[in-house]
Amino acid sequence: MQPRVLIPTGYGLNCEDETVYAFRLAGGRADKVHLSDIFSKPAMLEKYQILAMIGGFSFGDHIAAGKVLANRYKYLLLEELEKFIVAGKLIIGICNGFQSMVECGLLPGLDGDYTTQLTSLAPNNSGVFEDRWVTLRANPDSPCVFTKGIDLIPLPVRHGEGKFMVMNEEVLARLWSNRQVTLQYVDPSTGKPTHIYPFNPNGSVDAIAGICDTTGRVFGMMPHPEAYNSPYNHPDWIRQRHEGSLPAGGLGLRIFGNAAEYIRNNF
Repeated sequence: MQPRVLIPTGYGLNCEDETVYAFRLAGGRADKVHLSDIFSKPAMLEKYQILAMIGGFSFGDHIAAGKVLANRYKYLLLEELEKFIVAGKLIIGICNGFQSMVECGLLPGLDGDYTTQLTSLAPNNSGVFEDRWVTLRANPDSPCVFTKGIDLIPLPVRHGEGKFMVMNEEVLARLWSNRQVTLQYVDPSTGKPTHIYPFNPNGSVDAIAGICDTTGRVFGMMPHPEAYNSPYNHPDWIRQRHEGSLPAGGLGLRIFGNAAEYIRNNF
């Protein structure tokens, strides 16, 4: 089957076209739908198998990045979102989408609770908007559907509030014991998680760049995989071509391909 992907747009979100393109390259059928239409007709989620909460600056990031949109998700769409998860479908949040998921409680989803906020994405330690490429390592033990088979992957970040934080140490310990930590920022020379700037661009605790829920089907990350949908997106593509290491496609597509494959195999 061709996986159907819902991509909410509007109110300052701005990564819809790249995300549509990435899912289409992965074999999915992606529809852009304005958030106002989704909130007025939430039952439309039933037609889709993947929900992609994209990046951007929803509602101008007033109060906190993603907070206003998170409240709309929580109070206008929560019942449908919970049905979506129970039905075995997939949700990915990227950058502002991740911020919204954390703020409304969809992540980390401990004990099946998708309404309580337990983590946060705070202002970067640098005090400035970070727009740079980073290197990530995926956790091979994580149940995350989206990161299966990925080891190291370079991706760009574009955020002012990307510092992953937890409310208490017990939550952090549970994220690790449940294998919900899916991506970490690493030093590209060693491949090891780091707190050193700029390899860790925001100061995230334990260098965490992405987490999933306990099912592995609800996933959020700060870097932008949709922005690496072609090998020529990478800033070193000329050097890679000269050295013979230029990949056949954008490495960010692996995340979307994993999602599409999961839906084809399970629906």
